[in-house]
Amino acid sequence: MGHRPARVAEMIHRELSVRLRTEIKDPRMEPISIIHVEVSGDLGRAVISFLPLGGGAVSEDLTEALKEAARRLRGPIGRALRLRRAPDLHFQCDSNTETAFRVDALLAQARRERVARTGEEE
Repeated sequence: MGHRPARVAEMIHRELSVRLRTEIKDPRMEPISIIHVEVSGDLGRAVISFLPLGGGAVSEDLTEALKEAARRLRGPIGRALRLRRAPDLHFQCDSNTETAFRVDALLAQARRERVARTGEEE
C-alpha cells in the first residue's frame, strides 16, 4: 500500500470510529471495534475489518446494519476527508484476530497444564 492509501485508511478509521457511535442510531447496530482499514490504490474501495465489542459471533442484524451504515456514511466521510470520490465502504469480520485470541488461549492452557504436571513454573 502506498503512502496516500495508508493515510486515507487512517483518516477513514478515525472518522468511522466517531460517526458509527454518534450518527448511526440503528437498533440493530451493536458496538464494534474497528481493527484495520485497507484502502485500494485508486482510493475507490475501503475494506473495514471489525470485531463485535466483547467478542462473539456477528449477527445477521449487525451485518445488515453495517451495510446500511456504509451506504449512509460514504458521502459524509468523503466530504470530511475532502476526497473527489468517496471510497465504497465494505465491512468484514476480522477472522485473523479471533484466530490469534484462540491460539493464545490454547497456549496459555497448555502452559497451565504443563505447570500442573511438573509442578514448576518457567
